[in-house]
Amino acid sequence: MTLRTVRGACPHDCPDTCSMLVTVDDDTGRAVRVRGDPRHRTTGGFLCAKVNRYLQRTYSPDRILHPMRRVGPKGEGSFERISWDEALDLVAERLSEIARNDPQRILPYSYSGTLGLIQNGSMDFRFFHRLGASLLDRTICSTCGSEALDEVMGSRLGPDMAEFAKAGTVVAWGTNLITSNVHLWPFVKKARANGARFMVIDPVRTRTAAQADEHLPIRPGTDAALALGLMHLIFRWNREDRGYLDAHCDGTDTLEQEVRAHWPPERVAAMTGIPQPDLEAMARRLVDAPPVAIRLNYGLQRHAGGGAAVRAILALACVLGAWRHEGGGAMLSTSGAFPVDARRLGRPDLLPNPSHPPRTVNMTRLGEALDPQQTRPPVDALFVYASNPAAVAPDGGAVRTGLLREDLFCVVHELFMTDTARHADVLLPATTQLEQLDIHKSYGHYDILLNSPSIEPLGEAVPNTELFRRLAARMGFDDPCFRQSDEELVRQAFRWSDPAMAGIDVDRLKREGPLRVKQSSAPFAQGAPAGRIQLALPGRPFYVPPAENPDGEREPRPDLGLVLLSPPAHHFLNSTFVNLPFAKRAERGPKVRLHPRDARARSLRSGETVEIYNDRGAFRAELEITEDVRPGVACAPSIWWPSLAGGANANAVTSQRLTDVGRGATFYDCAVEVRSAAGSAS
Repeated sequence: MTLRTVRGACPHDCPDTCSMLVTVDDDTGRAVRVRGDPRHRTTGGFLCAKVNRYLQRTYSPDRILHPMRRVGPKGEGSFERISWDEALDLVAERLSEIARNDPQRILPYSYSGTLGLIQNGSMDFRFFHRLGASLLDRTICSTCGSEALDEVMGSRLGPDMAEFAKAGTVVAWGTNLITSNVHLWPFVKKARANGARFMVIDPVRTRTAAQADEHLPIRPGTDAALALGLMHLIFRWNREDRGYLDAHCDGTDTLEQEVRAHWPPERVAAMTGIPQPDLEAMARRLVDAPPVAIRLNYGLQRHAGGGAAVRAILALACVLGAWRHEGGGAMLSTSGAFPVDARRLGRPDLLPNPSHPPRTVNMTRLGEALDPQQTRPPVDALFVYASNPAAVAPDGGAVRTGLLREDLFCVVHELFMTDTARHADVLLPATTQLEQLDIHKSYGHYDILLNSPSIEPLGEAVPNTELFRRLAARMGFDDPCFRQSDEELVRQAFRWSDPAMAGIDVDRLKREGPLRVKQSSAPFAQGAPAGRIQLALPGRPFYVPPAENPDGEREPRPDLGLVLLSPPAHHFLNSTFVNLPFAKRAERGPKVRLHPRDARARSLRSGETVEIYNDRGAFRAELEITEDVRPGVACAPSIWWPSLAGGANANAVTSQRLTDVGRGATFYDCAVEVRSAAGSAS
């Protein structure tokens, strides 16, 4: 056995962006091991429970390895094998026919099946720009919090994960680190070993909350109220960092007046469900044990007031002066540190009329977009890659209705027979990360990583880039940019002359592995990068109540008395890994967790199958009764493929409503009820 090691990068939607080492047996051409890179400071030599088993994904017997054409009813998953030539001819013919009528009737749909800059955002964007297809507003995950971060701080920066080791107080606010950001956990442990206190704010006693010094089980959607209440106490006690506020922030007086007048601890305790003594103890800890490092994640902003919540937490960090210190402040994203050359990669200049671009369709409202009665002109073709909307898009019933349209031409580029793939007219085989070249930035640290392919593509699978090269050629797009190789695309990914990239180039990445961009460990120590931090914004309220969730100041709908949360299951990453044996064994089918009080009120028993429902739809799960979930909350870890969960998952009940900023999804602003499945309509 002749072994060699290839350095790669984890492609999945996670802030850790790990450096992977892939061991390949050159005698067989097979990868035999995947492990974390011990030389990468953030990865620290280990991978998460999901990516550690990446070979199961790459070599799964269920991989789609050849182009296929639908031969049965949509949604049934009946296909026949065809050649690449047949597939390209069929897709090119149908897209050309639709484009002659109106290219806006073609909708690309992709998201973070890979976070690589080449495989998701280069040749694919060029193709759809050149075609003149509808533009996709990629809002489903992070735009709400990201835009709020931009509004307040002026850039998407924060403390590097490793800097959390220097904190005196660490707060995990709405994030389950051990499941969704596990490589931050060793740095939290280092901080605690040095005497730091670790707090978790979460409606659920997660794996992370179970390890905390204090767990504050907040009512969903009231995070802004909690931050405003903490600031009320800090101003009341005259413990604000007035020097930092005066030197670097605008709107301090307006913020102080707001919190003093409207957010006393009595009101905040009633709204958030956190007892007033606990609220006051937390505020004391924040001012007495600096520096304070707050880790907030994107689940926090998936309700109607998500933007207001993020703004309030960022303002709290300013009032504390936490940004002054290495490791201090609030970390949502580090993505603003990377000078990505998005225009060079995606080539919006290829649009037929760049000054009058095509319409933009919000991916969060895919169900609405696929309804010809609601969207004009209608979407006649859907091209899905790097995503699984039949599982992940909100209002799943509306999405499935759209996918079942016989007049909708649907192309899917996938690894597995997902629920989306089952609705395809043409199904095309995709590669895994081990089979493709890519380059990555991060949104949790400041390193750039190059992913070198370690094995040849299996079967007839091709990367996204090669798919759109072939399709562009078949449609007669003769622009030179469609003939560029993946290596050329990698060298176009960044503005390499930017000062942040000093000393970094592709050849050095190949030789040495991950390299850090030039970025301060305390990025907002001197305020916003280009001006001052904005603590009060015209037209932006300090608090936006949940649209459906009870917020403590009004009664919930009497027929829907629970808030559904559907956070990531420990062994899934969105809908990725769900079908693999290790994940199915570990998660043991869909579950929903209720507090004993809520279960008793509904005469429900632990272990029985229940139905979670509202006026949008329903799904089923096994009930677990536990005090780890606060009263009023139903927690159903997700995202199961509907076909593996009895035909529907949690998105059967979520809505297409948008957040207050960023046009994002409100997955966690979802009122439901739970009943026994015995005797209920199927």
